[in-house]
Amino acid sequence: MDEPKRPTLRDIAVAAGLSKAATSYALRGIRGSEQTVARVQAIAREMGWTADPVARALAGGRSGNVAIIGSLGDLWRQGLAVMLSEALHEHGMFSAIADVDTSPEREQNALRALAARRVDAAIVLPVDPSAHYWADVPERIRLVSIGDALLHRPVARTVLFDNEYGISTALGHLAELGHRSLGLLTPSLPSTPGRPAQLLVQQLGQERGMSVAVASSASSVAGAAEAATALLARKARPTALLCLGDSLAFGAYRAARSLDLDIPGDVSILGFDDSELAPLISPALTTFGWDETAIVAAAIESVVNEDVPADVSFRPEFLVRHSTGRCSLDP
Repeated sequence: MDEPKRPTLRDIAVAAGLSKAATSYALRGIRGSEQTVARVQAIAREMGWTADPVARALAGGRSGNVAIIGSLGDLWRQGLAVMLSEALHEHGMFSAIADVDTSPEREQNALRALAARRVDAAIVLPVDPSAHYWADVPERIRLVSIGDALLHRPVARTVLFDNEYGISTALGHLAELGHRSLGLLTPSLPSTPGRPAQLLVQQLGQERGMSVAVASSASSVAGAAEAATALLARKARPTALLCLGDSLAFGAYRAARSLDLDIPGDVSILGFDDSELAPLISPALTTFGWDETAIVAAAIESVVNEDVPADVSFRPEFLVRHSTGRCSLDP
């Protein structure tokens, strides 16, 4: 007995009265009204249609494999990598996650490995966005960068963060509380200077009459604790720490407690990406919330669709909790 013919995307499109492109978007739930998405998916179920990602990829001469590369000692990036992997799976693609541990050398090696593998695209949270090695990634591999534009790969798609709004809001908040001496914890290494967020802190801080002492660290809590301890042990220690990542802020908490400093009585601490732990620690961390679902959707759309803007930007929500307070020192 012959097996029933498997319905194709074209069959679904004809039944729905839509183009193949519009039908594909509706089946994936990424474009179209809620009514259209529901109607197309109902038609597909009635016709017994299921996606065959392997066949689809092979027919297009592509593997359906996507690499996710970033420094995953950072808790927020860990969560984002998992969300990206799950979203790729929902789109019938396969993912491999590589942790480069804030190391430009490891980042370069991970990119070199892409050339020898059947990878269609790479979603990267770059360690060094200004490095020349981005230009060496084969053109057939689509690069989507989250957080920073790649200076030497201008054709890469980018999902950017409105750091100017975030940094300006953070500094304004600390200035209103009377803080003039600021410590900045950044995941950038000394070998990767010039990150936009770091430069903004120094520029906008100077404009507000704030002194800024910069310390680089690994993205891990332990690495951040070491860097924060060095800042807070200074004779003229900063009265507030701005941490460009909540994992760095958690390290700052550890450092403050090791030095018997009260938060926020002796030092205010401000994070930058609203980790799941941020409202649970004591005191709850003042930080910035990002729409991770929308960020992931934009990155995936840049992988699967040619006709999307090259750049998209997201603005965070400022979440004032209890880790920031008035400066205890006279100005």
